[in-house]
Amino acid sequence: MRTIRESMMFGRRGRMMRWWIIGLVMLGTVVNYLTRSTLAVAAPTFMAELHIDERHYSWITAAFQGGIMLQPVVGYILDVIGLRSGLVLFGLAWGVLTMAHGLATNWQWLAVVRGALGFTEGTSHTGGLKVVSEWFPARERGLAGGIYNLGASAGSALAAPLVAWSIWMWNWRGAFVVAGALAIGWALLWLRFYQPPDLHRTISEEERALILGGQESYLQATAARPPILSILRQRNFWGIAIPRLLADPVWGTLTFWMPLYLTRAYGFDLKQIALSAFLPFLAADLGCLFGPALVLRLERRGIRLVDARRWTFTLGALMMMGMMFVGYVKSPYLAVGLLCLGGFAHQTLSVTCITMATDLFRRNEVGTVAGLAGLAANGGVLLFSLAIGALVATIGYSPFFVALGLFDLVAAVVLWSLVRVPARSERGLPA
Repeated sequence: MRTIRESMMFGRRGRMMRWWIIGLVMLGTVVNYLTRSTLAVAAPTFMAELHIDERHYSWITAAFQGGIMLQPVVGYILDVIGLRSGLVLFGLAWGVLTMAHGLATNWQWLAVVRGALGFTEGTSHTGGLKVVSEWFPARERGLAGGIYNLGASAGSALAAPLVAWSIWMWNWRGAFVVAGALAIGWALLWLRFYQPPDLHRTISEEERALILGGQESYLQATAARPPILSILRQRNFWGIAIPRLLADPVWGTLTFWMPLYLTRAYGFDLKQIALSAFLPFLAADLGCLFGPALVLRLERRGIRLVDARRWTFTLGALMMMGMMFVGYVKSPYLAVGLLCLGGFAHQTLSVTCITMATDLFRRNEVGTVAGLAGLAANGGVLLFSLAIGALVATIGYSPFFVALGLFDLVAAVVLWSLVRVPARSERGLPA
């Protein structure tokens, strides 16, 4: 029998189970982005040992983007087999493939395992959004999305000190083993603790009613499989996908190229990278919280949810203009400061755009929509990364930072132009 104290703790947790669940998702996102960011922090070390230049490195990162562009497949799998089984399988794959990086003897091996890792890590936003759509009422989805997206910034930030410590203790190969072991550990935690809200043994009936009562009736799941072609014909999908294509090259640049840029432009060594490369991601964590908080504040002032998200995205796009000056400042401290502003601005607008899928599409469409939008987003990262690898030796990094400062302004225009709030009559329901 439970003691009175145990019963009280169980009851409190049962009424707040959705927040425990999103915390578990955030932990998975931390591990997901830590494993993908390990490559960039270790790059100055393994590139010298394996005789890899920036052109080859861009092909390695392009392979990852090619793999993660298969997010529509990943999202569809999660919509069909469910979150519990799907994320366990993919999470175990993150771990094994991350460890396999440590076996590399040339850039070709890294490109192959990097592409496979990209495919398995496509569950980050597809899975996270499905959890948000299933476990949270509409008014809490922005905050829930911001919380799990904290993991993206935190994982990328943790990569710098963890990889530096692993290289100091062992070598760059050991860094991939450590990161892979963390991924396997998270997959086992997910298997142990996750169930959907209608099957979860710990959730209270009050919380279950709160979740179901706070979700839009016209966005409830249907029995049919996710209609991919129908989704592609909707302007709301393109209103999300095109802004993500334009916005995500910022995150790709911070994740894959920032350590190399700081090394090339300012002569940073491994210690300096460990002490500075995590700062833009720390700022990005604040953006994950600022974006949803601003949306909520605008809602309370009478602005409808979708418009509140669009205004927040627009503010993030304006702040992103600071990235235009990164390549022109002489001080490394000022450069890192501008990169921090970019991280904050990007997550302010990114989490807002990503979460919007849960406002516009049915529950059984969200994983597929997130995957298709992820395809566009990572396509943007792929093209931008290849452009850096091909042109940085001749034109430098500065023009790329200018482009990053302008892309999101265009994305804001697209978001305002294409996205429409779905009418009840459009879902076959009375208006």
